Amino acid sequence: MRLWTAEQRDTLFDTFERDAFHLELRDAYHIDSEDESYRRWKRGEAPGPSDYDRPWLRRIKMLANSGRTVRRVRVVSEPVSEYIRYEFAGTPQNLAAGEDIRWLPRHLVPADLVFPVEGRDWWLFDDHILAIGHLDAHGVPQGSEISTDPAIAHQCARLRDRLWAIATPHHEYTPR
Repeated sequence: MRLWTAEQRDTLFDTFERDAFHLELRDAYHIDSEDESYRRWKRGEAPGPSDYDRPWLRRIKMLANSGRTVRRVRVVSEPVSEYIRYEFAGTPQNLAAGEDIRWLPRHLVPADLVFPVEGRDWWLFDDHILAIGHLDAHGVPQGSEISTDPAIAHQCARLRDRLWAIATPHHEYTPR
């Protein structure tokens, strides 16, 4: 299986037409570009200028201004991890850029729900292109597997719709 780099995967943001949805299932990630921001947050320092002018936020603003939606559901364990508290603290910046983020405590996930693609995180673009995240045991991204299999995309779209309906919008969620 060939894995796309983050840069290759991000080209899908340039071509989708309506909706990009991300499902996050881990309680911690190790993203190199977040290291300094995370260290500042752990020290209780205010975000730096680079936290407000990240390439991701610029991309989201451009997509939102073009009428496209970018949404995300974060399924989290409670009590939440330190990393999830960090993500929660930075989410208002994503919302201000135009991304819509909801939270779903893991204990509220319906018992009959089955996560497709081996329970990995994924992006679904326009209900037909899937970028399945591969991470190592420490949450370090290894790349994305790209799939256009209609059956898998359909499973993910159904799951997205189900989770979106029961997840809590950011402004109503309080991490526990």
